[in-house]
Amino acid sequence: MSVEGPLPGLMLTWQIDGMSLFFALVVLSISSVTTVYAIGYGRHHHGFPGSGLLYALFILAMLAVILAGDAFTFLLAWETMSLTSFGLVLTDHRRATVRQAAWAYLVMTHTATAFIVAAFLLFARTSGSLVFADWTAHAPALDPFVASIIFVLGLVGFGTKAGMIPLHVWLPRAHPVAPSHVSALMSGVMIKLGIYGIVRLSFDWLAPGPAWWGALILALGATSAVLGVLYALMEHDLKRLLAYHSVENIGIILLGIGVALVGRSLDLPGVIAVGLAAALFHVANHATFKALLFMGAGAIDAAVGTRDLERYGGLLRRMPITGACFLVGSAAISALPPLNGFASEWLTFQSLLTLGRVASEPQTALLPLFAGGALALTGALAVACFVKAFGISFLALPRSQHAAAAREAGALEVVAMGTLAAACVALGLGAVPVVSFIGQIVPSAGAPLAGPALGITGVGSGQLVVPGVAVALVALGALAVSLPRLFGRVRSRVAETWACGITLQPLHEYTATAFAKPIRLMFRDIVRPVRDVGIVHRVGTRFVASVDYRSHIAPVFERYVYVAIKDRLVAIAHVVRRAQNGSLQTYLAYVFAAVLTALLLAR
Repeated sequence: MSVEGPLPGLMLTWQIDGMSLFFALVVLSISSVTTVYAIGYGRHHHGFPGSGLLYALFILAMLAVILAGDAFTFLLAWETMSLTSFGLVLTDHRRATVRQAAWAYLVMTHTATAFIVAAFLLFARTSGSLVFADWTAHAPALDPFVASIIFVLGLVGFGTKAGMIPLHVWLPRAHPVAPSHVSALMSGVMIKLGIYGIVRLSFDWLAPGPAWWGALILALGATSAVLGVLYALMEHDLKRLLAYHSVENIGIILLGIGVALVGRSLDLPGVIAVGLAAALFHVANHATFKALLFMGAGAIDAAVGTRDLERYGGLLRRMPITGACFLVGSAAISALPPLNGFASEWLTFQSLLTLGRVASEPQTALLPLFAGGALALTGALAVACFVKAFGISFLALPRSQHAAAAREAGALEVVAMGTLAAACVALGLGAVPVVSFIGQIVPSAGAPLAGPALGITGVGSGQLVVPGVAVALVALGALAVSLPRLFGRVRSRVAETWACGITLQPLHEYTATAFAKPIRLMFRDIVRPVRDVGIVHRVGTRFVASVDYRSHIAPVFERYVYVAIKDRLVAIAHVVRRAQNGSLQTYLAYVFAAVLTALLLAR
């Protein structure tokens, strides 16, 4: 469908198919819940005038990206989405750290747009059209070398928006400083539009390509998953911790897409179907539990006044509903049964095993082996991270006066968090019908994502049997624990925790730093911790008066890649600045040289 555009002669083209419908459902369902949360959250968090309008425009822009049918409409919606989200990140613009994070996000998102535009221009030049349907029709005739260039350009552009390592540096900066309902939308929904672009590019606009396309995405997915969860474990800012987990979960989604791409290059419909099903199911699941966790973090921040885990403690007694919802979200993101994160990660494991089982080439069979190992390590580290996040925040004694005085979130925030917590349970228990629904609305290169095509043996009989068994075991365990209390008398005695005869103090508790230190030491060659130790001696003596110890993580890509790029750009800017000498004659000479060069090139 085409409608008149904002300028004469320009048409806006819209389309809807199964893929668009799936992502639109994700956007609409999560944004409706975050809107309810935002109404209550706004009572104690005041942004600049017009932020509500930006919020609504942000949601509409995300829907427009999904429904766009040509390159012009897509880019118009994409830029609207980027600029409105930039404005929302700047809500607390009086703080310098917020402004720095917002500008970093703006630079990265426009760099991503530049790569997407380059890919779209190549599409337009080879097909003679800006309409996506024409690109799909022309895909088989596309030169393989040009197709590979387009794939790499699109992967960089859409991967930056998704937060894929090493293009993720904006994400742990921008998401924490935005209001929590905005963080929930950006992390739960907006970054999925980068996934939407990768899926469209790989399975719609381009014909089946070489196996290295899928291998590259598998490698990037495994790297994003492992490094994302490692950096999350090192964080003590709750919202930055959750932001790094978005990087991790984008990596898990990319594993499913990589499996599907390898299967497409080898003409294996079953592998395509199970890989894409795992990726799309995890898109919906991550949107659900990540929005829940960011809303929980916002409720804690509003109650305590800080995002520092070291200032929390004992919040479960003061915020029981928020604590219960946050616990559900923590268990879901840690892939514990019977919740939705477990179901989609299990299906991702199954996609990797299916590829390894049917691959005929040894190198193809090794890919899922390494990716499966990375996914298993990621799951274990995620459990450790959320034991830290929940335990340090909600258990033990309050470690600050604000934590001791914390109160439960408002009714609207509680309703929003409870809705998403219930959705985490429902999506886990109803994994089979949900995946079947995805298979009905999203075709995968002509093979449905349900029935016999899904994982060779079928979803109902193979891939999701173990999640069902896990759900049954958890239910039986809960029943075994509760039966004695329901039908018998359970004697209990309340007493103080024994602490060797001294009164328990918050000083005795495990801190977030101490909890993460063994893992930090184990992976120190990857996370590269930096320690600053300052020793002050008593005047005129060698006796130590005080020791100042500081430790922080300097992420590898930021420290060795982006800092070097920034320094080089600053050096170039200083050289170019010499051309700005304030002389009108010099500027006219520049214009004359530019026009002369353009005429020579035109000739």
